Amino acid sequence: MKLILTEKPSVAKNIADALNIKTKKDGYFEGNGYIITWAFGHLLELYDAKDYDPKMKTWRMEYFPFIPSNFQYKVKGDFGAKKQLQIIRQLIQRPDIEMIISACDYDREGQLIGDTIIYRMKPAKPVFRMLQNEWTQEEVLKGLRNLIPNTNLRPLLDAGICRQWADWVIGINLTSVTTLKYQKGSGSALNIGRVLLPTLKIIYDRDKEIENFVPENYFKLEATFQTCDGGMYEGTYHEKGEEKFKDRQTLEQIRQSLADPQARKARIIDKTVERKKEYPPYLFNLTNLQGYITGKYKGWTSDKVLKVAQSLYEKKYITYPRTASVVLEESLEDKAKKVLETLKKGLPYEEEIVFAKKKRVFDNSKVESHSAIIPTYVKPSSLSKDEAIVYDAIKNRFIMQFMPLAEHEETKIVTKMEHADVHGIFITKGRVQLVEGWRKVENIESKDTILPNVSLHEEVEIVDHELTSHVTKPPKHHTEKTLLKVMETCGKGIGSGEQESEEIMANVLSGFSIGTPATRAETIKKLKTVGYITTKNKYLMCTELGRRLVETFPVKELFDLEFTGRLEKTLADIEKQKFHRDRFLQFIFDFTKKAVHIIQQEEEIILNKVEKKTFEPLGKCPLCGNPVIEGQKGFGCSNWKSGCKFVIWKNDKFLASMKKKPTKTMVKQLLKNGKVLVKGLTSKKGNKFDAILRYEKHPDQDLFSWKMEFPDAHKG
Repeated sequence: MKLILTEKPSVAKNIADALNIKTKKDGYFEGNGYIITWAFGHLLELYDAKDYDPKMKTWRMEYFPFIPSNFQYKVKGDFGAKKQLQIIRQLIQRPDIEMIISACDYDREGQLIGDTIIYRMKPAKPVFRMLQNEWTQEEVLKGLRNLIPNTNLRPLLDAGICRQWADWVIGINLTSVTTLKYQKGSGSALNIGRVLLPTLKIIYDRDKEIENFVPENYFKLEATFQTCDGGMYEGTYHEKGEEKFKDRQTLEQIRQSLADPQARKARIIDKTVERKKEYPPYLFNLTNLQGYITGKYKGWTSDKVLKVAQSLYEKKYITYPRTASVVLEESLEDKAKKVLETLKKGLPYEEEIVFAKKKRVFDNSKVESHSAIIPTYVKPSSLSKDEAIVYDAIKNRFIMQFMPLAEHEETKIVTKMEHADVHGIFITKGRVQLVEGWRKVENIESKDTILPNVSLHEEVEIVDHELTSHVTKPPKHHTEKTLLKVMETCGKGIGSGEQESEEIMANVLSGFSIGTPATRAETIKKLKTVGYITTKNKYLMCTELGRRLVETFPVKELFDLEFTGRLEKTLADIEKQKFHRDRFLQFIFDFTKKAVHIIQQEEEIILNKVEKKTFEPLGKCPLCGNPVIEGQKGFGCSNWKSGCKFVIWKNDKFLASMKKKPTKTMVKQLLKNGKVLVKGLTSKKGNKFDAILRYEKHPDQDLFSWKMEFPDAHKG
């Protein structure tokens, strides 16, 4: 028998289905020469500091730095993890098991999960590795035919261990001493992390850039020209290559000279028409997929995109999503062709979809570990709304690669005034879409600017002109889309205007980044959770706590994109056996000791002072007579600590059923008069009505319920 360990139960089920195994037992599948069991992600976790030394249950400055001489793992606290680990142990020890196969995700974390579980059991049997990019039956069977010794993946495990131990040492030590130094019991812990702080700094820098932005006025001169046959077009005045003028007077003199009828004559001195090809955007990697979805759909976060993509992967509908590549391995040409033939059937532009071996799609030199995300040949029978959004984006992006190129025509007209005093020129640009091509897939509209047919040296006349004033605008706050792009490349190449420049691609391939595709979404989510950033619509901004942390925390290397990028690159180099894990860990330990010492020497400043809030009394509690005040989730009695249960919840279900929420004014009137007239309630049929509401106590309990009656106008 061969024992397969997967990262999740859903993957074990996929392998069982591929092997036609129907028998499921407690914690594993068995049949046809295989036993397939599973973890629930990390069944083991690193010891807490207090597990090494009981005194570490209490944080005291003199206890740090704390770096274990020997890192140890323990079973996760929940019963399910302990039970499943025991099942795995019993299966490994079964005498009929001849080999163990790790089928955890093919990345650092997957290698770490599988190896920490398997080698904890000290198996006397050979361990092999199954490397999968998708879980379709065809690929599972292929993977089982192409197993490799698990020892070949030791560099991947080393990188995973380095990442895990480094984050533990930096996190435990710097979170503890920073909290002791800058919180002094005034609030929750100040989370410090290797990836957390540089990401916070990116948002902080943009906030400061906006805050320090000084708007400047500039001016433009626009003119409308008429051709001899009545055609009209507009042009913008340029002089020495500039169209935006800080000095209004320069343009004002030209505008005044155009008032002379003799000065309105102009001539076309240049006309160029250029046909341009438009390539489709590259296939998705995880960062681009997250950016696309969060930018297009309201309410989506990068964390949500990853979770939905992971679900589609485990259901066999897409390939491995946690990838940094935007192209496919060349060995996947036949598979891609098969997928394309499956997906294109029945599409209105089916005849235009033609498979081809394109370097822009298939390129080994631009693939790092995993290829880009594409659909598999398994077509979904039913998807949730969220799953459909992510799946369709991936499917459409794949199909676009094999559609005709889009083409458009760009026209540039240069018009010069005949008037001797006007030295500059007017430039006009037009654009006409000629071939829709891949744009058809998502009905991407082009903004055409159609110009009249004019000839070189043709005489035209100005029929209107306008001098307009403008103000420079500050940059926008980061969104998850723009933040992810900076994290992916450590800011290299950002703002170059080339989405896939060679410099950006080189940084992605080398591993020079902040975090990995798998961890960036979690980092953004954690920044929100710990209160360092907040969101307004789709924009990310520092909170006051986040700003003060950046300005106060003395270990400036942890804010430095270059420093963090080099750490991530070193982890990538460990995977490639270009750097030894012990050297990396020693650097992390030395850095942490130095950082702890720096913080210990700093002046004590409370970063997150808890100020006593004053609450406006809205009326007397009908149960105990104490003031009723507004809280985060409801309007309740201020005597709640002593057990008073009076509250009107802000998400009250009765009011919500009529599309209403309680307001401060409404609660005041209710407490004062015992009733309140509420206007604009909505019935189940969608009709609007007014009603008088009472909030009455149950005769036998301290519970309240709503009573409704109608004003005279509504009776009957």
